[in-house]
Amino acid sequence: MQELIGKINAEMAAFNEDAQLQSEKANKAAGTRARKSTLSLEKLLKEFRKLSLEESKK
Repeated sequence: MQELIGKINAEMAAFNEDAQLQSEKANKAAGTRARKSTLSLEKLLKEFRKLSLEESKK
């Protein structure tokens, strides 16, 4: 679970950096990376939800 949380935090940091670059400097490549990060975050957050539910049932 801790490893998953670490992955989520790392992906969120990457998203924040790329989204900032896109909004401040109109960096198109950063926008593409930010959108890709959102897809990865979606998968990681679904996995977190699944693990969290399993843990709460114990």
